Amino acid sequence: MTVSYTLKVAEARFGGFSSLLLRWRGSIYKLLYKEFLLFVGLYAALSVTYRLLLTQEQRHVYAQVARYCNRSADLIPLSFVLGFYVTLVVNRWWSQYTSIPLPDQLMCVISASVHGVDQQGRLLRRTLMRYANLASVLVLRSVSTRVLKRFPTMEHVVDAGFMSQEERKKFESLKSDFNKYWVPCVWFTNLAAQARRDGRIRDDIALCLLLEELNKYRAKCSMLFHYDWISIPLVYTQVVTIAVYSFFALSLVGRQFVEPEAGATKPQDPPGPGQEPALALGDLDMYVPLTTLLQFFFYAGWLKVAEQIINPFGEDDDDFETNQLIDRNLQVSLLSVDDMYQNLPLAEKDLYWDEDQPQPPYTVATAAESLRPSFLGSTFNLRVSDDPEQSLQVEASPASPWPAPAAQTPLLGRFLGAGAPSPAISLRNFGRARGAPRTPHLLRFRAEERDDPEAAARIEEEEAAESGDKALEP
Repeated sequence: MTVSYTLKVAEARFGGFSSLLLRWRGSIYKLLYKEFLLFVGLYAALSVTYRLLLTQEQRHVYAQVARYCNRSADLIPLSFVLGFYVTLVVNRWWSQYTSIPLPDQLMCVISASVHGVDQQGRLLRRTLMRYANLASVLVLRSVSTRVLKRFPTMEHVVDAGFMSQEERKKFESLKSDFNKYWVPCVWFTNLAAQARRDGRIRDDIALCLLLEELNKYRAKCSMLFHYDWISIPLVYTQVVTIAVYSFFALSLVGRQFVEPEAGATKPQDPPGPGQEPALALGDLDMYVPLTTLLQFFFYAGWLKVAEQIINPFGEDDDDFETNQLIDRNLQVSLLSVDDMYQNLPLAEKDLYWDEDQPQPPYTVATAAESLRPSFLGSTFNLRVSDDPEQSLQVEASPASPWPAPAAQTPLLGRFLGAGAPSPAISLRNFGRARGAPRTPHLLRFRAEERDDPEAAARIEEEEAAESGDKALEP
């Protein structure tokens, strides 16, 4: 059964994930404890052999081998290889779940498109829905060990009510070397076409919509079958497994607490004049390699996670509940096309019929949420400059080969002066073939000339002077 802990992490609080560490079912402890005990046992055996059974010369040789193994273990790119592999497996795991066929969309279309309150209409809708469920059962028998144990033979499928004896004979009479999960879908299409001819489906648009939903349903069945057929390349799984096992095989020897290397001096106590260099103290001699055990727990646990979810149709704690999905799909689909067909509640006015702005009530526990303002956009509270020049609309320039630069900023205006022309406006006017270039100070005066006659006079003088300068140019 899938381990669900969503309610436990509904709110972020102090030590929120800590309560999950004490669970056993579906935990990393249950998944890894055998390998962990094996690693600890091998490490302890090597440690006892080194400390009690080897001579001094043999210890010296073992120490050299241990240092070599420790350096070699660091050359394995374990984090990169393992991390990329687990990411690939997790993405594949979720894609397989979304490929499980669910009849919800199809049953709504059947209930709306296949008409008839008589016995024949009811039989038609239930048969169409049963064919869809039969297709999912057949494909899940091919990929899920739980479903196969529930329906080990076609006789069990017949006894469960997904198939009649006559349909079983038709199914087994079709000779094919390949999986025949698609056969009920073909029965579905033929029955739907017959219903259209009989007038149970009233137009071709409804028939087309029904077949489109069936094709989506069948596509998920096919995708589920192909996920089971095409696995992650074996070579990649082998590379990751060898990398993890090699790393910890080297760590078994290389992470032993051995005698320090001869000739190394203590870094914190350099030798004085006339003194012999002292031997290094080496690492603290701990009988329990805590950091190495944690590293094994993380990396080997990572590999175990990939091993568990690479095929989620098994019988692990976190594998998909395929049998419950079959039960749920059959029950809700038959309910929607049979008991709920044309079984509608009486239409009546809703509670907010005469209200312009309906507001559902809050409880005391959620009343504070009603006081929060609605989100109107990230720029709603943006402060806009009060300078009227920044809000002045200017005429767009025609297309030119020159790129359009940014408009003048307030900081740039401080250096150029309040009345200096904007570089953006000047470059836009560079490509104009007619008229004098418009500058911001002229635009500002044009905006003010209605209220200031003197400003209008100055504008006319400046325009006349500019026209005279152009006339004198050769």
